[in-house]
Amino acid sequence: MIQHRSMLAVADNSGAKKLQCIRVLGGYKKRYARIGDIVTCAVKEAAPRGLVKKGEVVHAVLVRICKETRRNDGTYIRFDENAAVVVDRKSKEPKVLVFLDRLLANCVSKVFKKSFLWRPKFYKCTKYYLYEYKN
Repeated sequence: MIQHRSMLAVADNSGAKKLQCIRVLGGYKKRYARIGDIVTCAVKEAAPRGLVKKGEVVHAVLVRICKETRRNDGTYIRFDENAAVVVDRKSKEPKVLVFLDRLLANCVSKVFKKSFLWRPKFYKCTKYYLYEYKN
């Protein structure tokens, strides 16, 4: 679960490297964000010639979180790191081309499914855990 002041890695090539969550969008009492939610972030680290610069305030969509997420088939998925994709403020479309794992197709909300390109086995450097609770 992502909350105020959580640090996020960036899962796209927009030029940002680290983000800090400064607001979870979706209501004045919403405290935590999950996969597919939009958060407002401050760029803490950035590449020298990227689209976004250090200190900018951007909107981002969460694509990986450490807290497990239940899927429709009963399995749970969790990741080793928290990561987000920088999106445009008005259109909520990604600023750059983004490739994501097919595992997230059920997790990311339907609004963003058309915006992202799905590529299998993209997470070679990031571990993810897929498990099922048995009673």
